[in-house]
Amino acid sequence: MPCTTILVGKNASYDGSTMTARNEDAVAGVFDPKKFIVVLPEDQPRLYKSVISKVEIPLPQNPVRYTAVPNALAHEGIWGEAGVNACNVAMTATETISSNSRVLGADPLVEGGIGEEDMLTIVLPYIKSAREGVLRLGSLLEEYGTYEMNGIGFQDVHEIWWLETIGGHHWIARRVPDNAYVMVPNQQGIDYFDLEDAFGEKKDHLCSADLLSFIRDYHLDCSMHPENYDLAVEKAFKVRPAFGSRDDADHSYNTPRAWAIARYLNSTSYSWDGPGADYRPESDDIPWSLVPDHKITVDDVKYVLSNHFQETPYDPYGNHGDDSLRGCYRSIGINRNNFLALIQLRPYRPDAIMALQWMAMGSNAFNAFVPFYANVTTTPAYFSNTGREVSTQSFYWTNRLIAALADPHFSTCSSPVERYQNKVHAKGMEMLLSFDRAYTDQQPDQVHDFLNDCNQQFSDMAETETLDLLDKVLYKASMGMKNSFARSDA
Repeated sequence: MPCTTILVGKNASYDGSTMTARNEDAVAGVFDPKKFIVVLPEDQPRLYKSVISKVEIPLPQNPVRYTAVPNALAHEGIWGEAGVNACNVAMTATETISSNSRVLGADPLVEGGIGEEDMLTIVLPYIKSAREGVLRLGSLLEEYGTYEMNGIGFQDVHEIWWLETIGGHHWIARRVPDNAYVMVPNQQGIDYFDLEDAFGEKKDHLCSADLLSFIRDYHLDCSMHPENYDLAVEKAFKVRPAFGSRDDADHSYNTPRAWAIARYLNSTSYSWDGPGADYRPESDDIPWSLVPDHKITVDDVKYVLSNHFQETPYDPYGNHGDDSLRGCYRSIGINRNNFLALIQLRPYRPDAIMALQWMAMGSNAFNAFVPFYANVTTTPAYFSNTGREVSTQSFYWTNRLIAALADPHFSTCSSPVERYQNKVHAKGMEMLLSFDRAYTDQQPDQVHDFLNDCNQQFSDMAETETLDLLDKVLYKASMGMKNSFARSDA
């Protein structure tokens, strides 16, 4: 699935939280309505059946409760995408990535394997740490194979791991550095991999058991090493030339998104513009991880995952510069954003209120972030009742309406949209701090009722503000209609 992912290590975030965030975008010409739900253990299948690949997988009998953001329409399967389980372990799945013919010839994709539709459902309810998530998914990939190339994030309060599939059955995973962030825009992202660690201590690198022989047997190492070089002690194996792609399409579709994120979060430590820039939108060597110029906030994550190349010649809403450059690169915030979820695991809060799942739906240039506690047994109807029918009683559909109305009238609608985004986030933060303080008086057997109620209040606030924005945007769009006439008809 098209999407953009950012992973923030605990020492790179503003409050010591680990943060993982991801857009899910529909494929060209399609819009996929989404809903935000909780899956209870009794509702988790014991025999999983994929709609797309038809694979059947027996599941463990001891699932835990978890949140998810599945498709509202089930004809293509679940597509759970992003969630947190009752053990405060999170998963984001998946980021579609790319590979090359040498890899896919050596280990072909498996038509009846697992894919994005399946991965969160068959992994998240059964893991107690991020590392456990990597190992469970890795074993499933080795057993069942996959029909597509994907990147998957796993997170607990201590660390974040990023796993990338290699061909039909192989995989690598790397721990996100604590002081850094990672960005992945629909292409093979990991740049360097420590094979010595992966086959030794396994501190920061994990992989398929036979990855070394796979690389050797199929001549996948493209580094300029002497013939007698010992691959097993390689600490900086070049992943992208070995496993990734380097297509012309990457330079309009993928690399510009990594450039836009890094340009914002590392604006002073590197140069991004002009002929002498360290990195340009079409650069293939933008690092997988960077230490940001400042600690990253929730606001920063929302901004970069809504980015449409503001303050560059490539902004489709720009009104100056070269017309041929506007919209020439694929934006992060596009019309086909289905949702944006940010999982924040806060080490300074009790386990019961540690996990937050920030949610936005629809096109990110026009929507707002709303916080929710993840340790709940239900989610508000405004976020969970998305159906086939367009309705202003649904957060997803209301945001879709706002975006479609505001987009052709961006110059007049951008101010109320920005005020709405700031107000919802500020009010959400105010309410969150109040609820966090109030939690200290709650009894353990009342925690779910308390947090369910808190989430309903978040939802009510978002609904009020979103409907108010719809009213404002509808007025602006109506005033800009082509058949308007200045003279009063009175």
